[in-house]
Amino acid sequence: MQHSDSYQAMLDAVQAFHDKHDFKNTGGEEMTYRLALMAEELGEISSCVTKGKSKDKLAEEVADLFILLIGTAIAADFDLRDAFWKKMDALMQRESRMVNGRIRVSEFRDVN
Repeated sequence: MQHSDSYQAMLDAVQAFHDKHDFKNTGGEEMTYRLALMAEELGEISSCVTKGKSKDKLAEEVADLFILLIGTAIAADFDLRDAFWKKMDALMQRESRMVNGRIRVSEFRDVN
């Protein structure tokens, strides 16, 4: 099945999923619950990586997390696309450092 890859199409699909199951009125949009679901998905992603599961299984688990992230934007009523671009603009201005042999891009604060 061919789907649009636009953010709006993905947002509409997740909204339809929320509406189908009445998440707004049945606890599905409660933030603590959503946080627990995201932590669970991160655990599943971790399992894929540490146990050498297939790329397809990893993609499935990352998609689950992505759907939860879009749903969290719906539940919390913020524009994830706008937040994404604001954050990317800020990240592109940051310097990087090697930390323990790996690249790190952060807001480094020197401690005196």
